[in-house]
Amino acid sequence: MAAEGFSQDLVQAVGLLGAGVIAVPIFRKLKLGSVLGYFAGGLVIGPSGIGLFSNPESVLHVAEFGVVMFLFIIGLEMQPSRLWNLRREIFGLGVAQVGLCGALLTGVGILAGLPPAAAFIAGMGFVLSSTAVVMQMLNERGEASTPQGQQAVSILLLEDLAIVPLLAVVAVLAPAKTAESSGIIPLLIGAGSLVGLVIAGKYLLNPMFRLLANAQAREVMAGAALLVVLGSALAMQLGGLSMAMGAFLAGVLLSESTFRHQLEADIEPFRGLLLGMFFLAVGMSLDLKLIAREWQIVALGVAAFMLVKATGIFIVAKLFKTRTRNAITRVALFSQGGEFAFVLYSAAAAAGIFDARINAIASAIVILSMALTPLVVLAIDGFMPPEQESLDGVEHAEGLKGRILVVGFGRFGQVASQTLLARGCSISLIETDVEMIQAAATFGFKVYYGDGTRADILHASGAHQAEAILVCVEKRETANAIVRVAQAEFPHAKLFVRAFDRGHAMDLIRAGVDYQIRETFESAMVFGGEVLRALGVPEEEAAEIVEDVSRRDAERLDLQVASDIHAGQDLIHYGNQPTPTPLTKPKAAGTVIGDLPDAAGARP
Repeated sequence: MAAEGFSQDLVQAVGLLGAGVIAVPIFRKLKLGSVLGYFAGGLVIGPSGIGLFSNPESVLHVAEFGVVMFLFIIGLEMQPSRLWNLRREIFGLGVAQVGLCGALLTGVGILAGLPPAAAFIAGMGFVLSSTAVVMQMLNERGEASTPQGQQAVSILLLEDLAIVPLLAVVAVLAPAKTAESSGIIPLLIGAGSLVGLVIAGKYLLNPMFRLLANAQAREVMAGAALLVVLGSALAMQLGGLSMAMGAFLAGVLLSESTFRHQLEADIEPFRGLLLGMFFLAVGMSLDLKLIAREWQIVALGVAAFMLVKATGIFIVAKLFKTRTRNAITRVALFSQGGEFAFVLYSAAAAAGIFDARINAIASAIVILSMALTPLVVLAIDGFMPPEQESLDGVEHAEGLKGRILVVGFGRFGQVASQTLLARGCSISLIETDVEMIQAAATFGFKVYYGDGTRADILHASGAHQAEAILVCVEKRETANAIVRVAQAEFPHAKLFVRAFDRGHAMDLIRAGVDYQIRETFESAMVFGGEVLRALGVPEEEAAEIVEDVSRRDAERLDLQVASDIHAGQDLIHYGNQPTPTPLTKPKAAGTVIGDLPDAAGARP
């Protein structure tokens, strides 16, 4: 019997892992995101699918710790000073969004025929967006640390805080209240738990981790990290607060600790696995039979709640002077319900505010809205035009007269220009990255906006009188286009070009540029030489080895180019399209610098 039970547990564990491993890569390949992949995988193995799990709530309760750990890691990134700087967004933007959207959604519930108390709880539950969904999508889009992402985090934090008074309101609105259900008691207990956690975090956590670090027990440190996260979550839950809020607060209290990075590394594997389980459990919880039976109400509920909430979010965003594009993105991310709605709806059902049917329909609406969010984000990203960068304070290249023209002022161009500036050479700098231009200005560099692939821009930048044009752009195709234009329009200027890899270097040699260098070759050669010296190789021998490798590579590169020429391969490749171009004789050996090729002669 025990073996049979163990086998069933093992089958379920394999099913959970298999659903995520199979579904997520497929959905990411389709550019639908990992969240929707987890939802789909959960739906397949849940009661509405093959029935591998008959009670998804049990998985959901365990998987909620993924959200808890996610909030802990976010807290580690939020030093108290940084959190204080977000106070306007948390208690201004967050309160405004929760308040307006809650009022609008309550009105929708009343219009749908719900009693006022039930309408209020249904609406406020939907106001609490999914922290897991929003943060996962912000991370996938690389926006978690942007100002837009920080505003999203602020709103989510306020929504987590809102669960506390909302649970107290449920107790107040319960049809049959007892003396123990007074709304002030939960608030006092919650406040006490919060104060206790802050005191413990301030005076106990760092000494505890110092003691464990001195013991040098790696596995105990990992256990302690889990203890802190789960212990703080438990403290908040006992106080009637959000577990995720407790974990977040613990993270904030440890954000300036010397053990911060160790804690993050210990928690990360558990966080990723449990958060995936959470999304799978949400997918399992979707009751297709209920949706089929009540499809009209569910469909109208999803549409009405998402549209009305979207309207409220957009109004608040514009009131706080958010750019329209960012406001629309926030609408896409936040116009769904979240995991805390299940907590609120369960409390409302236990208190008699919801009956079983309302609870099931409201939960189905929340789950469907969470599943639709990745699709809404994709749709809005597809329909919105590409963002136009602001050129405020950025000057266009016009009438420049530098002796040397540098095209591209990224990490390579910045270093290359240092020797020229040190010698007092007159240089003109053009770049298309507005942020780079603005950042360079703070360090005293005058960089002009200009697209080097256009002949008129190069002329305005002084290419017609420049002695040398330095092509320092990052993209191979862009560099080739600039070379083509410069050779046709400004043949008098020497061309020095940053090469992307060995194949690109060969193309540039065949094109007849005056000099090319692969972007990482010299630094890699220096790096290798230093390794030899660190291993005890004498200085002279290490220098001789480096010089020999460089010489042999240059000879091989010359031989490869000469072989291509003799074979009649007179095409220079620009991107994926080979374009015939007049071939000039390669420069003399020794003017070419290269790296050793791999077996295919391509960049390693």
